[in-house]
Amino acid sequence: MQLSELDRALVRLTQSGLPLTPRPYDAVGEQLGVSGQVVRERLSEMLRTNLIRRIGAVPNHYRLGFTVNGMTVWDIEDAEVDIVGEKIGALEFVSHCYRRPRHLPDWPYNLFAMVHGRSRIDVEEQIAQIADLLGPSCRGHDVLYSSEILKKTGFRMGES
Repeated sequence: MQLSELDRALVRLTQSGLPLTPRPYDAVGEQLGVSGQVVRERLSEMLRTNLIRRIGAVPNHYRLGFTVNGMTVWDIEDAEVDIVGEKIGALEFVSHCYRRPRHLPDWPYNLFAMVHGRSRIDVEEQIAQIADLLGPSCRGHDVLYSSEILKKTGFRMGES
């Protein structure tokens, strides 16, 4: 499917985030010369046709005081990983949780869960909560702490 000029302009204008106003779609529409309703309709259509995958908030957890991050890795029985992964992913301190292939013999872990805390002690307590939740399903785990902040962005549409 080909993007219209309006859709291109809409993607370029919103790819770095929506304006922090009470009516962000109206603010975007004003910049594009259309109504906020048209902006909502175009974004809905782009979602429906998979031209864009999602619209979501991406909080800056560092500015919120969550400065310690640990990617926890877990060795879970393959038959149980989806079930326990759902439980871990639902924990309020887990930002994302997903299954990954093992790379034996060096890497036995097949479930990853990113946790965020205000201190290393907070993160260690969260890891203990996950271990308690997993119980005997967990055959081993480790944590990889973040050592630097990397700016995360998705695909960016340039000028054309």
